[in-house]
Amino acid sequence: MLRIAVPNKGSLSGPAAEMLHEAGYQQRRESKELRIVDPENEVEFFYLRPRDIAIYVSSGRLDIGITGRDLLIDSGANAEEILPLGFARSTFRYATKPGTAKGVQDLNGMTVATSYEGIVAKHLADHGIDASVVHLDGAVETAIELGVAEVIADVVETGTSLRNAGLEVIGEPIMKSEAVVIRRTGSDGEEPKVQQFLRRLQGVLVARTYVMMDYDCRVEQLEKAVALTPGLESPTVSPLHNEGWVAVRAMVPAKEAQRVMDDLYDIGARAILTTAIHACRL
Repeated sequence: MLRIAVPNKGSLSGPAAEMLHEAGYQQRRESKELRIVDPENEVEFFYLRPRDIAIYVSSGRLDIGITGRDLLIDSGANAEEILPLGFARSTFRYATKPGTAKGVQDLNGMTVATSYEGIVAKHLADHGIDASVVHLDGAVETAIELGVAEVIADVVETGTSLRNAGLEVIGEPIMKSEAVVIRRTGSDGEEPKVQQFLRRLQGVLVARTYVMMDYDCRVEQLEKAVALTPGLESPTVSPLHNEGWVAVRAMVPAKEAQRVMDDLYDIGARAILTTAIHACRL
């Protein structure tokens, strides 16, 4: 069986379980379950702390895992990202009191407090900066006020909590993170069960990104309509009972669907419908 690590709690847990369910895999019914077997799909799921998943996968005990890119890099584990999943997105930035520094180049000799010591140490080293890194669990905004550090490095969403603490974001982002599928570095990425698992998740990602659009249009407007809805390879076009009309079906990016419907209507298309895609293979 394919052995897969899944986050057991936190912001990664719910969306990961939802995606796996959409991909056709059984998921646990109670949060206390630490392991379940899906015999129909020949998969065994292990529910672990998100921070530990990269370590388990790098050991070879588990084949693949779902965790955050930030946690993968911070762990320093011998594992690599093989598929981004598009949820649990976050941005890591430096922050400090106004006037202290403008960017990473100004951090020489300073102390940086963070919950992600591995990420920050690597980023500083990559930029040739000689600074100390202090590891703190949880919120780090008070580290500067209490004199533990001159700078913090943390996840920044709106920046409101930093401003409330009298801090400002400096420099470029340290990194952008999201949920990812990982495997042990150098492991066989062509193993059939792994490829099937990845295809299923990719199918979920596509299904979430596109909608199916159907509409009727006059034959003389077909080329304009097809230009608006090219689909992935080509749209499906079928003649209607009324002469001079055709029915068209194509996949359209969900975020563009309303605009495309407006444009189709303007060129004379009618009976324009969109439906959700629940699963697909490309």
